[in-house]
Amino acid sequence: MLRRWLQEERLKKEKTHDDVAREAGIKRAYYTMIENATRDPSVKVAKRIARVLGFDWIIFFDSQSNVTTHRLAALNNMPNDNASTHRFNKKE
Repeated sequence: MLRRWLQEERLKKEKTHDDVAREAGIKRAYYTMIENATRDPSVKVAKRIARVLGFDWIIFFDSQSNVTTHRLAALNNMPNDNASTHRFNKKE
């Protein structure tokens, strides 16, 4: 299972796995495992990656992928036609 939202954020910034890993201070293999969702980052690493790519680090720990997609779209002020807005507006 791929963290597609993470891949999309990385590609929007025109960065490679090496770029993100280097800037976040982690190994490229570890970043690749995080993006491929075979490993979860620690809070410290999530914050570093989020800083490099420009999003809210808490998204790594959001179990609702539809909500995650909406939050990223909202953070980036971009419309998202694929997700249902009632889930985004739901109080958690």
